[in-house]
Amino acid sequence: MFKLISFLIHGIQPLLVPICFVVAWTVIILLVLSLWAAARDSVTTAKQMHQIPCTGCQFFTDNYRLKCTVHPSIANTEEAINCSDYQPKTNPYLY
Repeated sequence: MFKLISFLIHGIQPLLVPICFVVAWTVIILLVLSLWAAARDSVTTAKQMHQIPCTGCQFFTDNYRLKCTVHPSIANTEEAINCSDYQPKTNPYLY
């Protein structure tokens, strides 16, 4: 039994280096592609979140209990991007 296992190991040994080389580079390439996709998705999400105008609106209160006096349910969400009641802050000392 030991001779059979030894024979199989010696028979596979010349193929181990190329197989390990291909597997290692495949893992590295998949890791890089995964990191690239995560970074791309993060940038896309950040660009969309930066379109939310709530912090520059005069109705925004900076209070965690009531963020917006007009539309509290959509304040600081993607639904607020095209808010029809948006009014820019005219005097920052009043808000």
